[in-house]
Amino acid sequence: MLEARIQQHFFDGADLLNQCAEPLARALTQAVQAAVACLTAGNKVVACGPDGAAALASHLTSLFLAGFERERPPLAAIAVADQAGLTTVQQIHALGHPGDLLICLALGGNARATRTVIEAAQDKDMTVIALTPLGDHSVIDLLRETDVLVALPGERIGRLLELQLLAVHCLCDAIDTQLLGEHIP
Repeated sequence: MLEARIQQHFFDGADLLNQCAEPLARALTQAVQAAVACLTAGNKVVACGPDGAAALASHLTSLFLAGFERERPPLAAIAVADQAGLTTVQQIHALGHPGDLLICLALGGNARATRTVIEAAQDKDMTVIALTPLGDHSVIDLLRETDVLVALPGERIGRLLELQLLAVHCLCDAIDTQLLGEHIP
């Protein structure tokens, strides 16, 4: 009984990955283009997970700084989260500059917090990449034409986090490819 339940998680995850490979590839390509434009212009990436994905935002920025699967110079990136009495919004207002890029890893649990983070970035004239659940219209409707939506199908937090982790790794690999050329480690 327990083994079958565990196996079902693998089957469900594999099915979801197969179903969304094509649509997410298009959106992630746009996200890569925005990130490369930001970084090559001398700007930085600010990542956050305002509703539970803060650890993943930190993982993303560590890959920007240390490299993904091959060596390269560090890329300017910082993760922000509510901590030590400072809100994510306060940190974006203090650290964000026009031309910077916000990567917002949202899970849909706290749309209000996600909205305020995106609005803060837009106030600073930053481009936004939102990795958010497909049905999160309170966030989706907020995005501008220059922002990038990576709409994640599914409602289960575990599946959304799996998709976000894979999307983060795809972003890092594709950015490295754009900056360093084709290379298979």
